[in-house]
Amino acid sequence: MNNYTIKLICFVILISSFVSYGQETDTSKVINLQEIEINEKLSKNEIERLPEIQGTVIYSGKKNEVIKVSLLDADLSTNNTRQVFGKVPGVSIWENDGSGIQVGISTRGLSPNRSWEFNVRQNGYDISSEVYGYPESYFSPPMEAVEKIEIVRGAASLQYGPQFGGLLNYEIKKGSAYKPFVFEAQQTTGSYGLFNSYNAIGGTYKKVSYYGYFHHRSADGWRENSRYNINTGYASVNFALTSKLNIGLQYTRMDYQSQQPGGLTDSLFAINPKQSLRSRNWFSTPWNVSALTVDYTFNENTKVSLKAFSTIAERNSVGYTKAINVADNFNTTLNSYNPRQVDRDSYNNIGSEIRFLKSYNLLKQKSTLAAGVRVYKGTTIRKQLGTGTTGSDFDLTISATSNGKEWGRDLNFITENYALFAENIFKIGKRLSITPGLRYEVINSIAKGYINTTSTGAIQENKQRRNIFLLGCGAEFQTTKTTNFYANFSQSYRPVTYSELTPSATTDVIDPNLKDASGYNTDFGFRGKIKNFLSFDIGGFYLNYDNRIGTITQNNLPFRTNIGTSVSKGVESFVEVDPIRIFTDSSRVGYIRLYASFAYVDAKYTRWDNPLIANDPAKSIEDKQMENAPQTIGRYGVTYLFKNLSATFQMNQVAEVFTDAVNTEVPNATATIGKIPGYTVMDVSLTYIFAKKYNFKAGINNIADEHYFTRRAGGYPGPGLMPANGRTAFVSIGAKF
Repeated sequence: MNNYTIKLICFVILISSFVSYGQETDTSKVINLQEIEINEKLSKNEIERLPEIQGTVIYSGKKNEVIKVSLLDADLSTNNTRQVFGKVPGVSIWENDGSGIQVGISTRGLSPNRSWEFNVRQNGYDISSEVYGYPESYFSPPMEAVEKIEIVRGAASLQYGPQFGGLLNYEIKKGSAYKPFVFEAQQTTGSYGLFNSYNAIGGTYKKVSYYGYFHHRSADGWRENSRYNINTGYASVNFALTSKLNIGLQYTRMDYQSQQPGGLTDSLFAINPKQSLRSRNWFSTPWNVSALTVDYTFNENTKVSLKAFSTIAERNSVGYTKAINVADNFNTTLNSYNPRQVDRDSYNNIGSEIRFLKSYNLLKQKSTLAAGVRVYKGTTIRKQLGTGTTGSDFDLTISATSNGKEWGRDLNFITENYALFAENIFKIGKRLSITPGLRYEVINSIAKGYINTTSTGAIQENKQRRNIFLLGCGAEFQTTKTTNFYANFSQSYRPVTYSELTPSATTDVIDPNLKDASGYNTDFGFRGKIKNFLSFDIGGFYLNYDNRIGTITQNNLPFRTNIGTSVSKGVESFVEVDPIRIFTDSSRVGYIRLYASFAYVDAKYTRWDNPLIANDPAKSIEDKQMENAPQTIGRYGVTYLFKNLSATFQMNQVAEVFTDAVNTEVPNATATIGKIPGYTVMDVSLTYIFAKKYNFKAGINNIADEHYFTRRAGGYPGPGLMPANGRTAFVSIGAKF
């Protein structure tokens, strides 16, 4: 724990002690409440909106969604993202990870690569590799453990950090507030050897509440050479020291081994998408996340919260990483297979955030200020291009050296970040609120080490200091108690990441003069509920992304560079209606909920400023479609509810995309560049609750066995196109005592 964190903790405890001094609890006003169980399954409102203020954070005027995961009819056993995010309009998904280990999503034409355009958090604190230098999210909690998922679009840049995508926050379940001990279990089996086991305990005893789970998932995988084994554990304990002060401790541990089947060429995919040409590729990311939380409520108008957190994690891979059209054959000269390549990252991050919220009267209206401070340090050690063994199992042993060095690249990246941020809700009359905000960021980065692309190997230590000032403003107009208009403008920023500075394991070439990206998000819309039969959010957006980093083809190789300015604009809409509830709330035949989640995204490059090839009009990207940006994303479904039974059918329609900025149509020989066709996928799942404590779940994913792919990879886990899963099924039994 760093000195900044210790000082913040001491400050919170000192203030809480001062305010609490001399105050006693009036026991005559204490009321003992009995536990009340509410069956939310009948309402089936899996999507909600964040309130204007939650805890010490302001959400007024921001486009957001809250997914209540436990209410979903979905395949939670494999973190099926197209089902979990089915009612969030415009979510683009990479579906090459059939194990559900990593969630890769984006919105508004951004890249879904391990959700790296989002600020990814768990319970409000960082869980990604390194939030500025390497924001890829290798860890995603098992969905059985998640109570809700909070998504805030680009307007989250002021409160949480300057990412263009916004906030993606997983809130883990909490123990019962009324019982000292509750046990929960969910056991799932499915196609291709799937076994998923989720077991949890939680409860509250006097002033202590706790929750913990252990999760295991393993399977052979839909494709050849794609078996995996995952174990995840989590423990949290909260101490209500006084009626005002709460202190919590949380720890998460995840470890797995996953065999990577590699990519395919388009011709191989057409013959058999389940085949694999790589049997010796493995991937593993041991992950440890810990957090300390302190919450103090001075009174109903004043609150302060502290989150101190750390991540100690690794990214390890071993495999034969040549282009997919180079066979991994037995080498008769060596009398063995060729040596594999070993790449290893280690991440050591620590940080803390303190947030303060104060409501006050201004011109006879209640205004609210939310402000905070962030201190963060992230260290990434990257060792790549190691010569591994000639075997076929998971083995990170280095078997040879070159010029006395074990690694072709041995790099050290350090990021220090300090931030101040504030937003204020100003009420104008009874219906209108205006929320201006600002964020000031200081980012210090250091890069040093050895890389084999220079003549001597050593690179000169590179230090860079960035001072970033971001502004934004939101507005919300309450039309009724349950509907409102909203609008927001927020600036965003994205430093060049370590992965963008480092060539991939295979074919990418990196422009040595990469620059940081900057821009802004703006959105507006109308949202709300009408009684209990209609829920909606219909709006538009405009995203400007300057100095965007992308990939073009140069000398027949992928070339990563600043390719200009892109603009994404369009519509994000969600409508859900229950036609039976329009007429009655006491139907004898059940209820039907129809929903449509649709986004139209016009994502194009508006400026082309790469001097290396700007003189070649044939290679200009002006007016070209952004890569990995489908023009339309539609998810449509129907849910039937009858007593304790619910069943959901969902259809996913995603338009074609390009994988490079020049919009190359015909795939290259290694299948790393070329158009990705659009696709339609259908799923069905059901949930039945019986004897109040038990549940039965089942489903079929990709009913029509559609053969499709959502990604072309230039490096690990490819290279080549990455097929998505075909038809699979699951059956699950659960209980809660």
